Amino acid sequence: MSPRAGSLSVVGVGIRAPAQATLEGSSRIRSAEKVFSLVTDPLAEYWLRTLNNRTQSLCDLYSVGKDRFETYCEMVDRIMGAVREGLQVCVVAYGHPGVAAYPLHESVRRARIEGFAAEMLAGISAEDCLFAELGIDPIAGGCCSYEATDFLLRRRSCNPGGNLILWQVGVIAERGHKHEDVAWNRAGLAVLTGVLLETYPPDHEVVIFEAARLPACESYVERVALRDLPEAGVTAMSTLFVPPMTSAPIDDEMSRRLGLREPCRTPEESRS
Repeated sequence: MSPRAGSLSVVGVGIRAPAQATLEGSSRIRSAEKVFSLVTDPLAEYWLRTLNNRTQSLCDLYSVGKDRFETYCEMVDRIMGAVREGLQVCVVAYGHPGVAAYPLHESVRRARIEGFAAEMLAGISAEDCLFAELGIDPIAGGCCSYEATDFLLRRRSCNPGGNLILWQVGVIAERGHKHEDVAWNRAGLAVLTGVLLETYPPDHEVVIFEAARLPACESYVERVALRDLPEAGVTAMSTLFVPPMTSAPIDDEMSRRLGLREPCRTPEESRS
């Protein structure tokens, strides 16, 4: 069965658009018959309109106190309405369109079920910026990445020998929308701190990170002792990085089973 008329491309333009946008994504934006935008700054919105003047923001669906899931469902309905009209639709999101983006995943899922061509193009996420700017290699020690509320509700385990990234630490347990840039729920941040203190010592250094959204600006980086996290400069856009406390031990028996003459060591272990 051939695809139905109408299509959907979901494009990520990075944190600092247009600087981090890809040629592939820009091409999809230019050729679309309808563009919906979910970007966070006026420069990115202006750039999108220079590429395609048929651009409409989805941000008008947000309102203070309104349940965010209701807003997300309305976004899906608006996107799919245009696809069902037979239009080539492009949805543009800041960062990576597949990270913390229910309406974008849901739109792609529904479009494919209904027989429309649908794709998602990757973008640079806040996590990518964090790895680059803090000098973190997620392969060294491994890396667990969780949304902060999910981390608490599901009692996700901490691995003190690995890297830990927690998203949306400034909006823990917040279902509605607010306009404030500061943390929306300090009490939730205190709960998160208490849970992390079950694994890490109070003086363990953690990093509050917020990737710069404009090319000329610097990212926000604040290093604090874990015990001081509830009073730190956390905003609604902050990501928390918790570095390893220890190195995971090497299983020498497994090393022998793998046929290694000597156990593999990290550069840090080799220097010690």
